[in-house]
Amino acid sequence: MKYLFLFLISGYIFSQNAESKNVKAFFKVSGVCDMCKSRIEKGAIKVKGVKYASWNINSNNLSIIYNSKKTSLDNIHKNISDLGHDTEIYKASEEKYQSLPECCYYKTLSIH
Repeated sequence: MKYLFLFLISGYIFSQNAESKNVKAFFKVSGVCDMCKSRIEKGAIKVKGVKYASWNINSNNLSIIYNSKKTSLDNIHKNISDLGHDTEIYKASEEKYQSLPECCYYKTLSIH
């Protein structure tokens, strides 16, 4: 009986650890168009450990699912800012931002 109890407890702990490595998160990423959407989502997916990425143009929210054993949220933010898009944590370098197509300039939007 004692061994059965230990087996059940160790199975429960293992299943909890297996489930907890996949993390859902969302954060703001600056962008304005479908080209931005494609670049942000593809860039996020290229980060080792990211399993899902979807960026909403209207809200600027990036929803992701990633394996926390393979990457970190901080690393994902860094990689996206390296593409030229500001995140809540990292700002894109001016050089990267200026390399975006003009339709993707989110800092210079003006309302007419």
